[in-house]
Amino acid sequence: MSTQTSQPPRAGWLRWDDYLRVLRLDAARMAEVGRMGLEQPVPSCPGWTVADALTHTAAVYLHKVGCMRQGAEPLWPPGDLDDSLPLALFDEATRALLDELESRDPYSVRFTWWRDDQTVGFWYRRMALETAVHRVDVELAHGVVTPIDEELAVDGIDEVLRIMLAGPCSDGDQSGEQADDRVRISGGGRSWTVSMTSRNVRVTESDAGAVAVEVAGSPDDLYLWLWGRRSDESLAVTGDAGVASAFRRRLAESTQ
Repeated sequence: MSTQTSQPPRAGWLRWDDYLRVLRLDAARMAEVGRMGLEQPVPSCPGWTVADALTHTAAVYLHKVGCMRQGAEPLWPPGDLDDSLPLALFDEATRALLDELESRDPYSVRFTWWRDDQTVGFWYRRMALETAVHRVDVELAHGVVTPIDEELAVDGIDEVLRIMLAGPCSDGDQSGEQADDRVRISGGGRSWTVSMTSRNVRVTESDAGAVAVEVAGSPDDLYLWLWGRRSDESLAVTGDAGVASAFRRRLAESTQ
């Protein structure tokens, strides 16, 4: 493992070795819950079973291994993917991903789909957060949901807002939503103000200024709400109901 993994990568992010720690824990939990049964439907992903969630996550892992090894974007989905034994595939893909991350300096340059961060460290963060969400998916299928690590959840809120919602896919793309308003998201001692138009989204970390909607809650509930895994009832949502609905639809466009 690189000696730099204990250094904080940038303001607000976890340390590199913390991303690896939560990735290991959540992947192990996914496999543990998967062994409880593969055919249960996943309520947060209509049409999926637990087997589908494991296979999808394994495919994501192997694709990111390819990104790091090739230094370019490989084909999606990965070729020759044997999904006949989902748990074995998931375990193999988890080992491959962790081995690849641990063998590389997080600051080394490798392909990512986010133009502002073309380093291995992007995948440290993205894969830890990807795993947390899909771990909850398989837990929901069996009714055994456990909380997301609080620091990771706060970091995940920031990632959803800055990279998914306001990232490269937002600029210049005409959204189906015509809302031109501001929404504030608050949790874990941090606040983000989201400014939306039909053509772009801007996010600032601030609790200043008037907004049409305020959404507040625990980091775990907020993060999963942003990914469509929690209902409004789990949070305090106040303000213009129409803007709140438009914001939720805009999130769905960005996170599907």
